[in-house]
Amino acid sequence: MRTSSFVTKHPSPSLPTHALKWLGGSGRSARPPWFLVLMALVTAAAMVLPLSHLVVRAAGAGVLELWAIIARPLTLEVIFNTLGLGLAATFFSALIAIPLAFLTVRTDLPGRRFWLIATTLPLAVPTYVGSFALISAFGPRGSIVQMLLQPLGIERLPSIYGWFGVITATTLFTFPYLLLSVRAGLIGMDPSTEEAARSLGHSPYSTFLRVTLPQLRPSIAAGSLLVALYAIQDFGTPALMQFDSFTRVIFTQYRSGFNRNLAAALALVLVAIVLGILWLEYRTRTRAAYYTRRSGSGLLTPPVALGRWRWPALFFCTIVVLLSLVMPVGVILFWLFRSTLFGGLGYTTYQSVPLWQICLNSLYGAGLAALVATVFALPIAILSVRFPGRWTTLLERCSYIGFGTPGIVVALALVFFGANYTPWIYQQMPMLVFAYMVLFLPQAVGTVRGSLLQVNPNLEESARSLGRTPWQTLRQITLPLVQPGVLSGAMLIFLTAIKELPATLLLAPIGFRTLAMQIWQATAEDAAFADAAAAALLILLVSAGSTLIILSQERRTVTQARPNS
Repeated sequence: MRTSSFVTKHPSPSLPTHALKWLGGSGRSARPPWFLVLMALVTAAAMVLPLSHLVVRAAGAGVLELWAIIARPLTLEVIFNTLGLGLAATFFSALIAIPLAFLTVRTDLPGRRFWLIATTLPLAVPTYVGSFALISAFGPRGSIVQMLLQPLGIERLPSIYGWFGVITATTLFTFPYLLLSVRAGLIGMDPSTEEAARSLGHSPYSTFLRVTLPQLRPSIAAGSLLVALYAIQDFGTPALMQFDSFTRVIFTQYRSGFNRNLAAALALVLVAIVLGILWLEYRTRTRAAYYTRRSGSGLLTPPVALGRWRWPALFFCTIVVLLSLVMPVGVILFWLFRSTLFGGLGYTTYQSVPLWQICLNSLYGAGLAALVATVFALPIAILSVRFPGRWTTLLERCSYIGFGTPGIVVALALVFFGANYTPWIYQQMPMLVFAYMVLFLPQAVGTVRGSLLQVNPNLEESARSLGRTPWQTLRQITLPLVQPGVLSGAMLIFLTAIKELPATLLLAPIGFRTLAMQIWQATAEDAAFADAAAAALLILLVSAGSTLIILSQERRTVTQARPNS
């Protein structure tokens, strides 16, 4: 039997030997455990349900009505706005993230460790919290800057709403997705190609443009995809910045319009745009090949001396951190201090709901989402790794439907489904958790699958040969070995769920308020910045803690994976 931990490049389409022995069977009669298959089928059906119901709902309007909706000028304008936002946010995020990644990984930047963490922490700032900070700091009236300039006779500042505000907010709080991807690409890159370029007389600048940057194309493409999808699917920032993207128009149509078919048709157009972007990225990724004969992990690269560029680099890093991290935290603390002076800390102005109760609701909802999504992700990850085949691949692909489906679309589909077919759970906690599972399950599948690929199947084979049942093997051997991936996936889902806004607004039980709902209502509807400050600070602290935990686990995994020097 082959005991190597490496995966063959061209796997056989038949059932792998380790899968047979993991099952304790032999030959073609071996099958995956029935409980894994059953849970995977239920999960796949759950992932497909919202989108399929949305298709049926939109089809009920008729082809002519659907075409009239899509071809009308307002829809075309919204398509232009949405695509323009995605492209602009991705472009400006690249201008920030690529230099930051190179400075914090490959140069002698002073305080490089500090900047590495400080430039990543904006990932913990929800975009709607960052938008709230921008509006309250630089808004035309009632903002901090306007109040400071009022003694000079300035009653109104230039408007921050619209294109400028939505692109600025989206860029400042999504560039860490691209930064992490490019940074990982730099760390894993084989430095021998750069050394060869330098030995041939290329300057550091020429080496970066002609050698380093081309090798980073896969990492840049992956990070840019995350930024573009986040920008297109985001609801809070367009809503606060009064920008007509698809998410805001769909939500407005659902709340104020009487034609639900229009909202369903717009939602399908948005899904088509997202799936089109995913298809283009997939085609580009599969046609590209960037590899070397050895891995760069663990190889030390001499840092590039910045020389006279040290101070401009420090200035660049400082400006980015000030705008994306210090500014939102400072604005939140300002309004929190102001609300404390007026006795408003601890209670909201909406039905006098205690803030601690709102915080517990957020923790409860996000915790349930992390638990449920992780449990249902395990069977799909195990089947895709240990029992590769046509059907298990199909089940895995179905689990990723939620990745390409915006939260507003999933929420809209579940509203239709719940109101018509399952009224007993409509606007109840199970439906909200179900929406979270559909949206965030791919995150758990990816992390668990990555951990399972690193587990030697011989350990599971040994357990089966000693008489353990498939369930005992899963519980006693597999799950403990993939525990880091499971915890990382659960924490990532928790971090994402506690910041989720559109599905929570539409599906939350009556009287169930979360920190995200509190921030959105206080800023978007009432412009009550002081009421949003405490909730924003709490969600920022929770998100920052979750982000640091994820980063520490990734750093521990990289350290354990490096060969001993």
